[in-house]
Amino acid sequence: MNDIAAELNVDTTVYKALLESTKAIPWKIDWETLRFSYIGPQIESLLGWSQHSWASIDDWIERMHPEDRDRVVNFCVAQSKAGVDHEADYRALKADGSYVWIRDVVHVVRNNAGEVEALIGFMFDISERKKSEEKLLRLQRELEELSYQDGLTGVANRRLLDSSLEAEWASARRNGHPLSFIMLDIDCFKQYNDHYGHLAGDDCLRRIAHILGSSILRPRDLLARFGGEEFALVLPETDLEAAREVAERCRAAISDAAIPHRASDISHLVTVSMGVASATPVSGTPASLIEQADRRLYRAKQDGRDRIVTE
Repeated sequence: MNDIAAELNVDTTVYKALLESTKAIPWKIDWETLRFSYIGPQIESLLGWSQHSWASIDDWIERMHPEDRDRVVNFCVAQSKAGVDHEADYRALKADGSYVWIRDVVHVVRNNAGEVEALIGFMFDISERKKSEEKLLRLQRELEELSYQDGLTGVANRRLLDSSLEAEWASARRNGHPLSFIMLDIDCFKQYNDHYGHLAGDDCLRRIAHILGSSILRPRDLLARFGGEEFALVLPETDLEAAREVAERCRAAISDAAIPHRASDISHLVTVSMGVASATPVSGTPASLIEQADRRLYRAKQDGRDRIVTE
């Protein structure tokens, strides 16, 4: 304690009272022996370990969460050897077996020869701050996910579709693999909304999205809402014939769902029209694949709807 007071050239009694009345926990480690020459009594109320049980740096290391230990110890030792003041966050083990987040703020003390003589620092309980940070990060992740998610159907939105298609196009071009794209339109959807109402129309869109999502099998396949009653599927490493099989599976699943559509000009059930395109990119952009699928979707609707066009 006297050593710390001497460092700051203040009265020992005043300094000790000041330090031990705060929530911050002061400590000092002798660099040559790596032993604690002082640690504040507040350590016991925070972690449950007695003030006298903090004998050496090993006690500090052993009472650190195993996942944080190597990172924090290596960083602190390197900074201390370099004579650089630093701080580190880690989870400290309490006597009851639980953990609390700690921030150690460390000042490196040198002697007249410029050699490291001691480390003086403060431990702060930052558990509440960490909870707030983790909550903020969780909210940021949720917002990021929402920014790529269609609000009505829960599938990918146009933003994610465009970025994923761009990435898959680059991958297909680089590796010489085929890439397929399916455009799907719910037949006579305006009449559906007019007949059943917009709430029922929203429910229909959600059901179709769920059916389509259940019909694609590979992790990299992407289902997105293209806009309105149109959906799109991105199928990496898939040629035209395989893409047609996916389209047929989706169309059959929608047929099996038997969603009533009494106002349709095509059927008494909800049906879909689909345009399928495939390419092995050499040059150009993904827009050409979308345009090709869109033209084929248009032909499917012109030819009577409730069908798949691949050429």
